[in-house]
Amino acid sequence: MRGDESYAGASSWKRMYQEIHDLTGFEFVLPTHQGRAAEKILYSHLGGAGKIFISNTHFDTTRANIEYSGATAIDIPCRESHDNETDFAFKGNMNLPALSELIAKHGASTIAAVILTVTNNSGGGQPVSMENAIQVSALCKKHHLLLIIDCCRIAENAYFIKHFEEGNKTKSYRAIARELFALADGCIMSAKKDALVNIGGFLALKNKELASACTSALIITEGFTTYGGLAGRDMEAIAQGLKEVFEDDYLTYRIKSTAYLGNALRKKGIPVIWPIGGHAVYIHAGELYPHIPAHQYPGQALVHELYVRGGIRAVEIGSVMFGKYDENKKLIPAARELVRLAIPRRVYTQSHIDYVIEVFDEILSHKTQTKGFRITYEDNFLRHFTAHFEPIA
Repeated sequence: MRGDESYAGASSWKRMYQEIHDLTGFEFVLPTHQGRAAEKILYSHLGGAGKIFISNTHFDTTRANIEYSGATAIDIPCRESHDNETDFAFKGNMNLPALSELIAKHGASTIAAVILTVTNNSGGGQPVSMENAIQVSALCKKHHLLLIIDCCRIAENAYFIKHFEEGNKTKSYRAIARELFALADGCIMSAKKDALVNIGGFLALKNKELASACTSALIITEGFTTYGGLAGRDMEAIAQGLKEVFEDDYLTYRIKSTAYLGNALRKKGIPVIWPIGGHAVYIHAGELYPHIPAHQYPGQALVHELYVRGGIRAVEIGSVMFGKYDENKKLIPAARELVRLAIPRRVYTQSHIDYVIEVFDEILSHKTQTKGFRITYEDNFLRHFTAHFEPIA
């Protein structure tokens, strides 16, 4: 209600800037209408043909913006992430030996940036440990590499660090987040996640020269430097959301309710990524439907079943989202065929979650009869946003 809609120098911008600066420690803050706009600005400037970006796992829009520039995105999740039976708490970690090998192979001049995604969204919503972040930062500093944190769920990541990593139990969630930011050269945030807002994002940087180059692109594509495509009320909401998201009651309820859903589905025999992460439950659709091959998209089949049988909206994170084609147009499948049940913040009640669990009884009862899908239309980039499908008879 107090949003200042002035074109330049709005008081709402000043409050948003101060909150982001206080949290991240970065001097240069560029507001954008959402996170992918910040990705477009930064990775278009850093990327280009021959350049390489390395991440624990690139989010879909991150990868698309990198590849659109002509650069290559390489994922190196930790080895523990491949073992679904262990209780290892930080399966979102980056694979440190693999990072060292890539640096030695390609050289610092070829690597545009290292991106640490916290929590690791496309990797199953799994958190990154403080120890892993420190070691990634040390490697980047040693080889003069830019380290960027994709921080859209940094509050949830801080929860896991506080409760599951030794040496952090007495720290506040906000203090843990500040420690993570201090390890990096900049960050990108889709504020629709851990800033608790309907729209918005930002890019924050330490280096003045890099920030200046990105500011020029911001003005061309987004808007002036004190709003970047956002209304004053949205900037006020971001400033407030970045405070509230670190409240203990909020984070505890958020994480516990997600775990409640995941634990219940696992007890039913639904194959889920384990342990349960922060914002979502991830289902191994390829394991749930072993009779549906990757080129018939078992994840999309489950998404369809959930919506038709229960009115539940979910998203495929498998070969529709991350699959590629070889020179003969044959599908190169994604590493895993997943479906993400992302839980909206401050929306669902306990009864909603129980309803989702009940719908999976219906899913299981029709499991062997469920069939796959074929793609009838797709775009070259981010095809999962606009692709058309038809069921396989």
